Amino acid sequence: MIIAVASGKGGTGKTTVAVNLALSLQNVSFLDCDVDAADLHLLLHPTVKETHEFRGGKTAFIDEEMCTQCEKCQEVCRYDAIHDFVVDPIFCEGCAVCSHACPEKAISMVDDLSGRWFVSETKHGPLVHAKLGIAQENSGKLVKRRGNVLIVRGLDALKGSPIVDIKHS
Repeated sequence: MIIAVASGKGGTGKTTVAVNLALSLQNVSFLDCDVDAADLHLLLHPTVKETHEFRGGKTAFIDEEMCTQCEKCQEVCRYDAIHDFVVDPIFCEGCAVCSHACPEKAISMVDDLSGRWFVSETKHGPLVHAKLGIAQENSGKLVKRRGNVLIVRGLDALKGSPIVDIKHS
């Protein structure tokens, strides 16, 4: 059985309802899908057993050795993320236009560290939760990946174990 508490304006009590519902059950697994503002861990006081990096986007990287400073990358970057042949990761949107425009192929796209996700244990059952980095996107990809962790590890198959799934939309 899966019980999901989904949608609703921030601060309406989705997490509070989900936790109290879950605590009335036995053999519960928790999946906090509100990675933009996850707070289930604040109520359950988990012990983190595993920490994993989540790489969800890409940022341009200019190889100084290969770059001839032709300025083509700076001309085509619509986000104004390249100055003095260095990419500012705050402004780079990972569109890869600069890498395609570079005649020397000096620009590659590298994976961004978007956040971390955790497999934890609480006195009420396992908890999978995450935290995105500041100004990071791709929470949907992270939630999908984390949800698969519960299924792959069989956490949802504990004898009669419902998963309390908290989603924010």
